[in-house]
Amino acid sequence: MSDYPIAEIRSRFPGLQRVVNGNQAIFFDGPGGSQSPESVGDAVKHYLLHQNANVGMSFATSRETDAMIEQTMRACADLVGCEDHREIVFGQNMTSLTIQLASALGRTWGPGDEVVVTRSDHDANVRPWVLAAQWSGASVRWIDIDPQDCTHRAETIDDSINDSTVMVAIGAASNFSGTINDVRGICAKAHSVGAEVFVDAVHYAPHGLIDVREMGCDYLACSSYKFFGTHQGILWGRFDRLAELPVAKLRVSNEEVPFRWMTGTQGHESMAGTLAAIEHLAWLGRMLSSSDLSRRQALKVAFSEIEEYEMDLCWRMIEGLDRIDGVKIWGITDPSMKEHRAPTVSFTHHSRTAQEIGAALAERGIFAWAGNFYALELSEALGLEPEGALRVGILHYNTAEEVDRFLDVLSRILE
Repeated sequence: MSDYPIAEIRSRFPGLQRVVNGNQAIFFDGPGGSQSPESVGDAVKHYLLHQNANVGMSFATSRETDAMIEQTMRACADLVGCEDHREIVFGQNMTSLTIQLASALGRTWGPGDEVVVTRSDHDANVRPWVLAAQWSGASVRWIDIDPQDCTHRAETIDDSINDSTVMVAIGAASNFSGTINDVRGICAKAHSVGAEVFVDAVHYAPHGLIDVREMGCDYLACSSYKFFGTHQGILWGRFDRLAELPVAKLRVSNEEVPFRWMTGTQGHESMAGTLAAIEHLAWLGRMLSSSDLSRRQALKVAFSEIEEYEMDLCWRMIEGLDRIDGVKIWGITDPSMKEHRAPTVSFTHHSRTAQEIGAALAERGIFAWAGNFYALELSEALGLEPEGALRVGILHYNTAEEVDRFLDVLSRILE
């Protein structure tokens, strides 16, 4: 993609200029948290220095805070593809919001009900649902994975979702293997038996356009620090369910949706940063299209280009890793299935541990994660505990030159 503006994108991210031991840093740690453009830092700083206040009062900084929160909700609504910004809930992080939602839903379940979780998910989309089921007396069923490519085993989907199912919790994409799941198909199957679906889109959000209507889900969560923003949890839910579920809240708290879900004073500066992160992505879409698109339309353009650019780099990396003796890639490696893979690659080596490889890369200025990445069920299913794997992730600011340097350095480390 010769027209992809990689130099201009990278110029907006000061952190990418970091040097480690004389080497230009390479940030392949995006699955654990992205770098942020300068505009995000500026937004956080501006809010704290010039608008910092609590909500609901008539003085200027409070009114400006109220306005900023609504603006961020509207931006998040554009990000996930919903029409009503009141369906957006903010929280400390995705994990906290999922625990809160699971606890509320669990109060409506009982013996005989069944909750479905998967072996491929981050524990934040497993443990909250398992606990809620245990506390309510409901049972838990599991969707298993095929260890050959880390996709879901179709027969376990069919066996798990039935007339007793009340909730299916699924990730849009695996933060370990990069597998993109058939969320739309699972939503349709769940709804056919009257169950609801919760989607963890944390790992998917930086790589593809989210559309909750097209997915057909009932709830979806993501975190803006994965798509170039701040440490901010975002939950989308159907308005009717957010209004009627028995959420735990203070007696003095606002009963209106979505504020009945937003306990205590929120991190307003994080919301300002989230708004700036979404505007960064919209900026990219408008620049690529050379037109003044609406924010949602600009996001569509941006993610269309991001997907193509990142996928080229991802397969460049996969093909390079495949040529290194002793390396085992976990996840899809068949190019005919590339549309089912996010640009996140985890691998192991037959004689070197992930921690050893990660430490050697870090000394040379290449940042990558070692471990199970909180996808404990998947790591166990693959027989990789307690060591886990080494994970490298591509984001829209990475380059082909970085991929090639990583492969060269890794080859020399593993000689």
